[in-house]
Amino acid sequence: MRAVLTWRDKVEQCVYDLAFKPDGAQLIVAAGSRLLVYDTSDGTLLQPLKGHKDTVYCVAYAKDGKRFASGSADKSVIIWTSKLEGILKYTHNDSIQCVSYNPVTHQLASCSSSDIGLWSPEQKSVSKHKSSSKITCCSWTNDGQYLALGMFNGVVSIRNKNGEEKVKIERPGGSLSPIWSISWNPSSRWENFWMNIEIEDSEEAIVSSYFQEIPSTLKSAVYSSQGSGAEEDEPEEEDDSAGDDSLEERNDILAVADWGQKLSFYQLSGKQIGKDHSLNFDPCCISYFTKGEYILLGGSDKQVSLFTKDGVRLGAVGEQTSWVWTCKVKPDSNYVVVGCQDGTISFYQLIFSTVHGLYKDRYAYRDSMTDVIVQHLITEQKVRIKCKELVKKIAIYKNRLAIQLPEKILIYELYSEDSLDMRYRVKEKIARKFECNLLVVCADHIILCQERRLQCLSFSGEKEREWQMESLIRYIKVIGGPPGREGLLVGLKNGQILKIFVDNLFAIVLLKQATAVRCLDMSASRNKLAVVDENDMCLVYDIHTKELLFQEPNANSVAWNTQCEDMLCFSGGGYLNIKASTFPVHQQKLQGFVVGYNGSKIFCLHVFSMSAVEVPQSAPMYQYLDRKMFREAYQIACLGVTDTDWRELAMEALEGLEFETAKKERKKRGETNNDLFLADVFSYQGKFHEAAKLYKKSGHENLALDMYTELRMFEYAKDFLGSEDPKETKMLIAKQADWARNINEPKAAVEMYISAGEHCKAIEISGDHGWVDMLIDIARKLDKAEREPLLMCAHFFKKLDNPGYAAETYLKIGDLKSLVQLHVETQRWDEAFALGEKHPEFKDDIYVPYAQWLAENDRFEEAQKAFHKAGRQGEAVRVLEQLTHNAVVESRFSDAAYYYWMLSMQCLDIAQDPAQKEVMLGKFHHFQHLAELYHGYHAIHRYVEEPFSFHLPETLFNISRFLLHSLTKDTPLGISKVNTLFTLAKQSKALGAYKLARHAYDKLQGLQIPARFQKSIELGSLTIRSKPFHDSEELVPLCYRCSTNNPLLNNLGNVCINCRQPFVFSASSYEVLHLVEFCLEEGITDEEAVSLIDLEAPRLKRENKWQEITSNNAQTLRLDESMDSVGEDDPFTAKLSFEQGGSEFVPVVVSRSVLRSMSRRDVLIKRWPPPLQWQYFRSLLPDASITMCPSCFQMFHSEDYELLLLQHTCCPYCRRRVDDPSP
Repeated sequence: MRAVLTWRDKVEQCVYDLAFKPDGAQLIVAAGSRLLVYDTSDGTLLQPLKGHKDTVYCVAYAKDGKRFASGSADKSVIIWTSKLEGILKYTHNDSIQCVSYNPVTHQLASCSSSDIGLWSPEQKSVSKHKSSSKITCCSWTNDGQYLALGMFNGVVSIRNKNGEEKVKIERPGGSLSPIWSISWNPSSRWENFWMNIEIEDSEEAIVSSYFQEIPSTLKSAVYSSQGSGAEEDEPEEEDDSAGDDSLEERNDILAVADWGQKLSFYQLSGKQIGKDHSLNFDPCCISYFTKGEYILLGGSDKQVSLFTKDGVRLGAVGEQTSWVWTCKVKPDSNYVVVGCQDGTISFYQLIFSTVHGLYKDRYAYRDSMTDVIVQHLITEQKVRIKCKELVKKIAIYKNRLAIQLPEKILIYELYSEDSLDMRYRVKEKIARKFECNLLVVCADHIILCQERRLQCLSFSGEKEREWQMESLIRYIKVIGGPPGREGLLVGLKNGQILKIFVDNLFAIVLLKQATAVRCLDMSASRNKLAVVDENDMCLVYDIHTKELLFQEPNANSVAWNTQCEDMLCFSGGGYLNIKASTFPVHQQKLQGFVVGYNGSKIFCLHVFSMSAVEVPQSAPMYQYLDRKMFREAYQIACLGVTDTDWRELAMEALEGLEFETAKKERKKRGETNNDLFLADVFSYQGKFHEAAKLYKKSGHENLALDMYTELRMFEYAKDFLGSEDPKETKMLIAKQADWARNINEPKAAVEMYISAGEHCKAIEISGDHGWVDMLIDIARKLDKAEREPLLMCAHFFKKLDNPGYAAETYLKIGDLKSLVQLHVETQRWDEAFALGEKHPEFKDDIYVPYAQWLAENDRFEEAQKAFHKAGRQGEAVRVLEQLTHNAVVESRFSDAAYYYWMLSMQCLDIAQDPAQKEVMLGKFHHFQHLAELYHGYHAIHRYVEEPFSFHLPETLFNISRFLLHSLTKDTPLGISKVNTLFTLAKQSKALGAYKLARHAYDKLQGLQIPARFQKSIELGSLTIRSKPFHDSEELVPLCYRCSTNNPLLNNLGNVCINCRQPFVFSASSYEVLHLVEFCLEEGITDEEAVSLIDLEAPRLKRENKWQEITSNNAQTLRLDESMDSVGEDDPFTAKLSFEQGGSEFVPVVVSRSVLRSMSRRDVLIKRWPPPLQWQYFRSLLPDASITMCPSCFQMFHSEDYELLLLQHTCCPYCRRRVDDPSP
């Protein structure tokens, strides 16, 4: 472990406390009377916070990251937001010593010299509890249920979240040992740790499902072969009563550091765990590192020390020049920040190196800095050895394990010679301190590597031999040998590679290369040497001739297969490379370093974990087979290949007449029948009849048949079968048909398949060759129960364009659904409809494709009806929406209006469903509005884009005003305000509405004008200034309800400015029609209203007020003013009275008497289908005839409507044809 300084800063005041924001982005520092906020990435001071009047002693951040708190000597606590704003302040009677947020409820605990305060955002108040002594530190449990308080009198008080004391721990030192820092372990893994200690005497040492922990030194009487150091080697005894504690107590471990220079651990119940640990300094701060694996302690020794979770000191993090008052760990990282008395703030990164060792299938590595885990890579069994000290080096060899600790080296051995045994015991202990770069263990020695020097020591610690090298030692490995005479493979930085025997003083130089050595390995027979150099090159040498056999790039580690001389693997660049002999490299993806190769398993180290990767040896086996090297291929196959690969090896060996290899392969698979093997040999030698006899003798007649049929000897096969089994005969005929098919004799094959009962194959061949007659013959001969072949026949009939025969086949098997699908695919709609009438369950299968076909052929109205019949209203709406969008994009605005009208009516139809009523009615009104807009804009678009106008100026003028009043909010897609205003400006100027024209030109100035209109608009804007600033009175629209003249530019839109009555426009000329909408009095139904109107109560005959007088060849007309106007007696006219200036629209409501007085010719009714209500309109000028389309309910002047019908033969709005009787 080493600490790397990331950044450092220094302030003028003592740093008493630190707190990280939970995401780790910011650091809050308590320095003097201020809080300093730092960016943790680079140490930049972001902002100082002022709020306290005296020294700030403590600071804490809530787990949710929303707020933090600070406590000061000014007796106040300030709550700050994550935006660095103070939001709340409360006080105690004494200075604040510590603050801590509950990790779950975010309740804040603030402690002073005399009391404790609990504040939460929900309560908005502080509950306080007295304390018997000065509180120096506090810490919440992980679940937020309990709060531990450390006091100046040496007492630890554990309270619940309401402040009530539950446990009191009195330390032996009392007030002479003030509790200065406490912290709960954030990890629940401690529970398993202490539980395993208690049960390790009663459990077996080998456990496959979890780590078994055993102490590093065991009782000499039981485990040690030599009786040295028994009193020191005894493991700590554990109190058996601990097993009665509840699980909850085991989850919470409290670390306590006091100024009696002790570190102790307690359970939630107050029971101490283990003994006190002496520190030799006064601790000022304690923090758990990472997830509770380690502890950081700082204080009067002017440094921060790293301890294990059970109190074993590992080393120093960073030495300082003054007392360390606080140290904190950045959340979810390996960074530590330290605050000192002299104002120094230091930010460190802790880097933990990997300490491990490997020998064949055993891998030993350091865990938690003080433990060693030995893992069997094949069985995945693991054993943990607890050393209780810092593990510095690990070496493993056969049944030996060496562990270097700070003051000694422990040598372990296995209990037995069993290769699966995982029980270790202490063999020897060398009680000396050693400094070395590498450690190697052999059967009777340990080897220490010190830069350029190797030292060989016996297990008693005596130096037996020493070797001095020419250069730095870069790699060392034990390559085996007799006990006490093992060989070492050593690679140096200068490229020299040596072999050293531990019992020989002289090193043997194997070879020397130009580049430094990174990795080495020697083949199993000691004939080849693989080297990875500093240039990532893998080089393989012949040890005896020193010849370079081959080299491969992109390598970081290499290993020979311990079971095969010619196979090695190397890793690099994210790939695993396997090389056999001199064949090309076989690659596959793999992350990490190759450290071992045993049979078919490759041991790979990735980051900190070792894994065994099972690699099939198929690729190198086939490489040997390609060169007919059968014996070598067999050796590779023995390492691990699939059953198919074994069979392929046997067949290749037989074909190559390598019978010995083939025989070995059969034995490997458990086949011991010599007759069967001899039959295979005869078959490969061409002695087929002898082979057939042996196959029959060994009970494998099927193999004889397979041999004859593969050789196309069908007559011999029939003779071999005789007349024993008709099934076998059919099978033989089928195989003969297969052969005929393969040699391109399809007709003969079909006949044979039919004879063998293989109808499907016969049908497949007939269909592929288009033989319809043969298919008809087969289909008619088949029974209707044989569905599969009949369905195949129908499939080929369809494919060969014979739907009639396909339909006949479907009828034969009763597959009506497929028959319907056939009619649909061939577009034989009449037959499909007839079938649908008889079987309504297929309605969807018929009408949905029919509707889609109609839509694809531009027959949208028919498609609509088809969708309705299929009950697919959603599809109908979606098709229309797409068509509408296309029409708008293509500027076909008349079509767009028509489609929107159809959409609205479709939505109205769907609105009859109560569940969709509200949504669909909203869509109905929206689509109706869009249809009216696009219908009107169609004329504007044609006027602007086409050279000749098809509409009168008055019509264009009215349409422009209608659109301008309707486009008060969003402008629909495709409608241009520029075109609308441009048309309005030109027509207003032409008709004498100069004020409106000036307004339109002014509006155009604020819009983006196309270049083709630029000059015309600029000229119009200038010339309009010469015209009078008023509009022609002839153009002013009149409200037929209140007789008010409305301005041409109406801020309210298309309604009267006085009575708010909506205007009714003609759908052709867009003039305001002389219609007034009225409503029925409550209680009058639509049917009753129509019957009352149809009564037509008698009226006074309208008499002419003008009298004609003829005398003396002269005619004179005289107005008789004595005659009263009939209109004054009209009850409906009396209802139209309206007081000037009303802000709300008040509709005209009529009673039964008024309805009776109306003439049927004067009333127009929009008979909307439910759920809409009917709309009633009264014509105030009966002589001016108005026509309403019975389909779309649009109003027209009768003359205009008749002319449009003659031109289009349909309604110009909804396109209802004249001869269409339906409304």
